[in-house]
Amino acid sequence: TVESANVIVDRISGRSRGFGFVEMSSDEEAKTAMETLNGQELDGRKIVVNEAKPMGDKPPRRGGGGGGNRFRGGRNDF
Repeated sequence: TVESANVIVDRISGRSRGFGFVEMSSDEEAKTAMETLNGQELDGRKIVVNEAKPMGDKPPRRGGGGGGNRFRGGRNDF
């Protein structure tokens, strides 16, 4: 049974980034869903279904600046 589903969207455009997360009721149901759906076609595209890994398991991304107060474009009022 699906407990929750979340499609990840681009903050600026509001369009789907092409992936999402689904939380299942049990590990067994999640395993069955992964085995059944991985590699299937959805809207003309093959999908990849696997277990999400915690963000802490990834190496840090390089580049892209640091800090949260970055200017994103637009106009400046003086």
